[in-house]
Amino acid sequence: MENRAFNRLGQAIARWLTHEPKPPDDSVLLLNFDRLCYEIRPGDVILVEGRSRVSNVIKQITQSPWTHAALYIGRLYDIDDPELRRQVETHIDTTPETQLIIETLLGEGTVVYPLDKYRREHLRICRPSGLAPADAREVIAYTIRRLGTGYDMRQLFDLARFLFPWGILPRRWRSTLFRHNAGDATRTVCSTMLAEAFQSVRFPVLPFAERVEEQRIHLHQRNPKLVSPRDFDYSPYFDIIKYPLFGLDDVAIYRHLPWRDTDVICNDLNDCFRKSTADIPAGDDKARRIPQLNLLQTLHLKGDRA
Repeated sequence: MENRAFNRLGQAIARWLTHEPKPPDDSVLLLNFDRLCYEIRPGDVILVEGRSRVSNVIKQITQSPWTHAALYIGRLYDIDDPELRRQVETHIDTTPETQLIIETLLGEGTVVYPLDKYRREHLRICRPSGLAPADAREVIAYTIRRLGTGYDMRQLFDLARFLFPWGILPRRWRSTLFRHNAGDATRTVCSTMLAEAFQSVRFPVLPFAERVEEQRIHLHQRNPKLVSPRDFDYSPYFDIIKYPLFGLDDVAIYRHLPWRDTDVICNDLNDCFRKSTADIPAGDDKARRIPQLNLLQTLHLKGDRA
């Protein structure tokens, strides 16, 4: 009975913390979401600028606008392992064409959702630079195997304690993050799960570098419980990819090429005709031929302008 009451209280607190205001109007969105959906690759990390109460807490703790991280796993048919594919299907009822992400959410744990869930949010893609395809599959497999695990709320409070000087805190309030085997192994938070997934294939997020003799350097993995969403943004091993609403590379320059007429087809410079006259008998050159002089003059004029 006590456990059920405690769980209900926890769920009520989680709903209050994760409540989000109305999403912004399309007029103030900074992202071309359709372009992002086209360009994103399995294994990419998606950073989200959250709007909930707990997101505001995370912003204060991390001093970063990025409050949440998710992993893009692709579509169902992108998952080669049939067992992993079945495991995803047990957690979401979806179509083979739906683009999917895996994330850890307060009140829900580790879950899978359609990418379209974040259509009206401010996002950023962090792409692991040079990650081998086989290792990308392993990272995705790691997160799939974590589906169904709970959210570690205590870890969020542990991070918050770093805002206060260690010496003035009562011992019972001090963080347990650095203690051996601290925390519940069956619970996690969003960025911790992703850090563990990349560490499972020895891919660095923000490692510590130790200089040793003869100018050599040894790397040490950072405690994944201390990794926050902003660390994927700061990491030199992740490429930052943005798709603004009006990208300078999205103007389709080829559409402004100096075509004389869209329905003119040429076999060579001396043999051009319009598509609308293509059904005229081949022998009737007078009816189908475009004057050679006019064509050459047009080509030269357009070339001079270029």
